[in-house]
Amino acid sequence: MLVTAIEARPLRSLERVRVPLGPGITSIVGPNGVGKTNLVEALYFALTGRSFRTSDRRELIPFGASLARAEATVRDDDGIERRLLASVSRTEGRRHLLEGEAVDPATIARSRPPVAVFAPDRLSLVKGPPAERRAHLDGFLAARWPARGELRKRFGQALAQRNAMVSRIAAGYGSSDALDVWDAGVADAAAPLVAARAEAVAELAPAFATALAELGLEDGELVYAPRAEGDAETIRAGLRERRDADLKLGRTSWGPHLDELKLNTAGRALRKYGSQGQQRAALLALLFAEREALLQARRVIPLLLLDDVMSELDPGRRELLVARLTAGGQTLITAADEESLPAAARGSMVRMPRPGVIDAAGGDADAEAA
Repeated sequence: MLVTAIEARPLRSLERVRVPLGPGITSIVGPNGVGKTNLVEALYFALTGRSFRTSDRRELIPFGASLARAEATVRDDDGIERRLLASVSRTEGRRHLLEGEAVDPATIARSRPPVAVFAPDRLSLVKGPPAERRAHLDGFLAARWPARGELRKRFGQALAQRNAMVSRIAAGYGSSDALDVWDAGVADAAAPLVAARAEAVAELAPAFATALAELGLEDGELVYAPRAEGDAETIRAGLRERRDADLKLGRTSWGPHLDELKLNTAGRALRKYGSQGQQRAALLALLFAEREALLQARRVIPLLLLDDVMSELDPGRRELLVARLTAGGQTLITAADEESLPAAARGSMVRMPRPGVIDAAGGDADAEAA
């Protein structure tokens, strides 16, 4: 599955920009401030209906405009092209359409490649709160095992119901025995989620360590630290043991909603002790591990969006990175200058010399702005 074009019309600083994309690496080169990251965001928005930079999609709407739109053209393995259009307006919220029709998220997901993003804004995945890493891990679960895609949602619903009952009982309405049924619901949803997370991390950990070593950090570790483990009965018993504490707190204080995914090197948490360069390397290594896992298990290669990825890599690491990318799959890279790109990343290069201005610079890339 290949993304053949991205069009933003408008989105943030991009008034109307269209960039055809080919297989392999497409590089977007231009000085800071011309909209390279906005173009990456437009592609992510068109494919997923979300932004990797903000939870408020209305921030994508340019000043003075009423909406933001991004459209991606995707060619499937049979050569059929389909258009995915995402838009957000100030009054009507978000729309995500396939060939102009509103469809369910599962249909959208089947109509596009998986997509992974490296961007400076995404370093919070390494150094931010555990909730971001849990969400990312669960997103990988859904891509790796589509049948498990509802595990996170199912657990979240059960947890919300139990928390509501805990709050009600803590306020003096009802007996703690009423939590039995809600404990069972949480436990039944928690057990398969914990097991799936553990399986995913076990699969990713070796490839993460290998990729991190290539980027200059030895002894890399990807560690899943669950708050609750075991089968549903074990988790249910644990919830009952902590019932009094939960009633004092007014919420559920134990379970997979408090799990941690640790990115370490030599036993030290990169979240706390890693430099920014090391944290960037860890994020890249995680994305490469996920890409390898999806290729091996499903013969699917995620589209990689790498924004400003070269800036803190030495020339040797840049060559190693591009060697991985040229081994297969589709990648969009942004860079401030051509010299930071190894030769293998310059074949399909598009320049953005000024905000919103696109100029094809080599290979079979073509681009236009209007």
